Amino acid sequence: MSAHPADPSRTRTLEGVLWMLGSGLSFVGVTGIVRYLGPEIPAAQGAFIRFAFGVLFLLPTLLPVLRQGFAPGTLRLYSLRGAFHTAAVICWFYAMARIPVAEVTAIGYLNPVLVTVGAALFFGERLALRRVLAVAVALVGALVVLRPGLRELLPGHLSQLAAAVFFAFSYLMARRLSDLAGAGTIVAMMSLMVTVGLLPFALLVWVPVGAEQLLWLALVAAFATSGHYCMTRAFSAAPLTVTQPVTFLQLVWATLLGALAFGEPVDPYVLLGGGIIIGAISYITWRESVLRRKASGPAVADT
Repeated sequence: MSAHPADPSRTRTLEGVLWMLGSGLSFVGVTGIVRYLGPEIPAAQGAFIRFAFGVLFLLPTLLPVLRQGFAPGTLRLYSLRGAFHTAAVICWFYAMARIPVAEVTAIGYLNPVLVTVGAALFFGERLALRRVLAVAVALVGALVVLRPGLRELLPGHLSQLAAAVFFAFSYLMARRLSDLAGAGTIVAMMSLMVTVGLLPFALLVWVPVGAEQLLWLALVAAFATSGHYCMTRAFSAAPLTVTQPVTFLQLVWATLLGALAFGEPVDPYVLLGGGIIIGAISYITWRESVLRRKASGPAVADT
């Protein structure tokens, strides 16, 4: 009896899941190193050094972009995105050095939820009832993680919430830029603009940095670049409805990292709240996928 050939769609699905697993592990590496470095290096300075290394890694892509010049209006959008992303990474670095790794990761899951709301407010995208309910569920998940009134909210929690908002604005700018430039150009310009934007803030708080700290921050940049690359490969291999739920494992790994490497207690509420947020995001992703498929056929109402 002859063996049946492998199903190409199933093979691509597995490839997408594996790339997304790689992306999650890379980003957990980023959070672990920044948590290890702690508050010894000010947030703005640490972020600047990380992005400066990122620019070095992206020079082969960046130099041709700068030589070509920019389409009308894109430089303003690059600058605006750079400003939002600059604020976001300062807030993220500050939070990462001060609150448990798992909490930073769980609150960060709000980014795509805020992008969904922002797309409706600023781009006129339809926010149907089901998506509104999914956003509401995600916000409930955030409340489960933070538990305001039941425990003290630290500056790190508020900083990570601010980071989620600023990252959402950055991703909305990226969505607008995607109609005007390629993905590689957008990523390279983001790294350059953020490095320039962070420089004055870094100089205000600059402290001496040792060779070991520089090495760790170079590794942060390498992990971050790897994470974005793996995520891009995952998106090209499999639909978001497959890859999006895999991101929940990032919270599991972050929790294990915090517990094993930094002695942080495992908080079941953080896992529960993160799971609720990811569930809501996965539903939104699945619903948008269904609507895209239906758009190629007869029009249907979305409620």
